[in-house]
Amino acid sequence: MILVTGATGNVGAELVRTLAAAGEPVRALVRDPSRATSLPDGVEAVAGDLNRAETLEPAIEGVRGVHLLAGYSGLPDALDRMRRAGVERVTLQSSSAVPGGDTTNAVARYHIESEAAIRASGLAWTFLQPNGFMSNALEWAEPLRHGDVVTAPFAGVRTAQIDPLDIAAVAALALTTGGLDGRSLRLSGPEALLAADRVAILGSVLGRDLRLEPQSDDDARAAMSATMPPDYVDAFFSFFVDGTLDESEVLPTFEEVTGRPPRTFAAWAEEHAGAFR
Repeated sequence: MILVTGATGNVGAELVRTLAAAGEPVRALVRDPSRATSLPDGVEAVAGDLNRAETLEPAIEGVRGVHLLAGYSGLPDALDRMRRAGVERVTLQSSSAVPGGDTTNAVARYHIESEAAIRASGLAWTFLQPNGFMSNALEWAEPLRHGDVVTAPFAGVRTAQIDPLDIAAVAALALTTGGLDGRSLRLSGPEALLAADRVAILGSVLGRDLRLEPQSDDDARAAMSATMPPDYVDAFFSFFVDGTLDESEVLPTFEEVTGRPPRTFAAWAEEHAGAFR
């Protein structure tokens, strides 16, 4: 049995589907199982909260592998309970910012701390350190239902974004084989694109003439501040305005691990075109 936390998120949902399609027994950790209506047939939804490790006992019974998210204050206690329950290995959905080691950056710090807790847990581990997700383009879905113009912050920054399905593929391999134990894997997509490039590709897929209006840094800060804490906003400005994080390099890791190239943004857009119509 494999337990997937964040099972309705971008990567978690793809991981649940990937494991279920391969015939692996899967359990999905969710806050409210009654709302987990999109899980594949045969996947068990269980309630639990990584910030309250005592709630995890039913979820980890009989589990050998767990996919984890970073940033939970209850993680050390949760890991101890997992080890005592017989869990063998975990994967962590970590961050491209971890190798830089900057603990003054709030986003980097919580991923660094989560990795450290797992290293100290006694469990076998694999850390997934991906670039930004192609699925971030879903932020454009609502405006594109009403027009042909979208906005984006940091529009002059090239990033080799990755399809969450590819992150899930690596996580599934790590959890089911153990062949990636002890590895920190920096993962990228196959091409470094500007936001305008992604808009053009999406427009081609949809058969529409779409246009990007880059946000000024002031507008981007205001928009981001409406949805995230100030220190996280500062972290992203450090990454992409000050240039402390480079996600433009196309890395060989995914193909080395899986034997196939990572999926393109065009392929992601084709698969998710319905969300923009």
